[in-house]
Amino acid sequence: MAGPQEPQEPRERRESAVEPGAGPARVVGPEVARGAEVLTPEALAFLAGLHRRFEPRRRELLALRRQRRAEIAATGTLDFLPGTAAVRAGDWQVAEAPRALQDRRVEITGPTDRRMTVNALNSGARVWLADFEDATAPTWQNLVEGQLNLIDALERRIDFTTPEGKAYTLRPDAELATVVVRPRGWHLDEAHLLVDGEPVSGSLTDFGLYFFHNAARLVARGAEDPNSGPYFYLAKTESHLEARLWNEVFTHAQAELGIPHGTVRATVLIETVTAAFEMDEILYELREHAAGLNAGRWDYLFSIVKNFRDAGERFVLPDRNSVGMTSPFMRAYAQLLVRTCHRRGAHAIGGMAAFIPSRRDPAVNAAALEKVDADKRREAGDGFDGSWVAHPDLVPVCRGVFDDVLGDRPHQKQAVPQAPAATAAELLDIAGAGGSCTAEGLHNAVQVGVRYLEAWLRGLGAVAIFNMMEDAATAEISRSQIWQWIHNGVVLAGEGQGAGAKVTPDLVRDLLAAELAALRLELGEQAYAAGRWEQAAALFEEVALAEEFVDFLTLPGYALLG
Repeated sequence: MAGPQEPQEPRERRESAVEPGAGPARVVGPEVARGAEVLTPEALAFLAGLHRRFEPRRRELLALRRQRRAEIAATGTLDFLPGTAAVRAGDWQVAEAPRALQDRRVEITGPTDRRMTVNALNSGARVWLADFEDATAPTWQNLVEGQLNLIDALERRIDFTTPEGKAYTLRPDAELATVVVRPRGWHLDEAHLLVDGEPVSGSLTDFGLYFFHNAARLVARGAEDPNSGPYFYLAKTESHLEARLWNEVFTHAQAELGIPHGTVRATVLIETVTAAFEMDEILYELREHAAGLNAGRWDYLFSIVKNFRDAGERFVLPDRNSVGMTSPFMRAYAQLLVRTCHRRGAHAIGGMAAFIPSRRDPAVNAAALEKVDADKRREAGDGFDGSWVAHPDLVPVCRGVFDDVLGDRPHQKQAVPQAPAATAAELLDIAGAGGSCTAEGLHNAVQVGVRYLEAWLRGLGAVAIFNMMEDAATAEISRSQIWQWIHNGVVLAGEGQGAGAKVTPDLVRDLLAAELAALRLELGEQAYAAGRWEQAAALFEEVALAEEFVDFLTLPGYALLG
């Protein structure tokens, strides 16, 4: 894996900004049943070591995010890094994928609650993305129980029974999905764990607890079980420097616990527009631990709005549901991802089709299956090696599509697209997507935002709304679009009610009030009162209408989770 010289960014060692202590992480969260099995003194000491070593650099990188955003605001554009041209031009590849990650033709995503854990492992998917990030509302109970569920799953002792008596158990003779854990992004803190008086990062909490309890178990089992290994998805990465930090974390954690170097494998979600300009560099930084890249389409749209929110009319994103992967700028992004991955020997994994099937409505079910089939056929035809679904009923659809293209091959990494790589102009051609900003789209953004946040505040991170699976990423699109439309003076297109109106804070507040009134009627007074609708509407109003754009809605929302 010989490669070019290191990128010309500073690699100096950082010293802690706080006087390091000697104690373990301190738990300040509420007691969780069986929590002591996860929050052992040894695990808390391991987390404290991660925090003291890597927290200063995490803070520096978060400051660099703000600096880069200021540069985008000043220039109104973005380009490939001149300082890393040697990496992009170099002849190097990532480490070969382990057996468990050779064939990834269908992956299912979902939170780590007990029922989802059983269903995902039984689903027939090759991989389960066990999600502590956008599909999980980060309550302390959810996070601790999620870690317990993963331990129980890897020990094949997990089951679940609903209040109605329906039992869920692992199929004894079935090949279970390979577990790939997605920790929270670098920007999030875990307020229930303190080291030297500071909260531990959510990333290091989720990674550290899973790695500490399971890495040795997975390595020991690997001789008989090809689906064993500490594997991760990395979320919200914004630069190769952030990937470098993850690589340092992996190297340190493996050495600390005596795990062979290179055992960890990570797939990076390219779900920020800045990361799209650094795909080669991200793989290069992780090359001994890299497994591939994923086209995280929903957060990618949010990132474009967030970064170019004040860059003028040509960056205004039309109705979310009108922007698909066939839009020219999204197609350029997907094709660049496949080209980059296959050139470097990495897997290219497709994104989430948000449509979900219905077991009650045949028409809705047929429409969802048709849309998912078309989406996966496009991905397989573009060279992706596998893709995501959010529901077990969609596993056969995705698997069938990739079976048709792959046959007995585990992937199609040998096919490197010969077309020229996407240019910066093509990646940023938002205006070329067409579409328009409509009253219907504005109304949908309000509805999805409020309904999702109400569920999130109750501890649910993945929610079916209007026959689509919504998570924090799609809620981010809803509220960021509204902010962008207001600050760019968008006038709603179309011919129906609301057409011709200018998007203003007062118009959005009127829609929020109307939505709450409609929900009160839809649910009934008692059910409405049992929810957190007023609080959800207030949070949505805060993140959509604030004068200063809030980087992530989960930041103010976290304080409300309890």
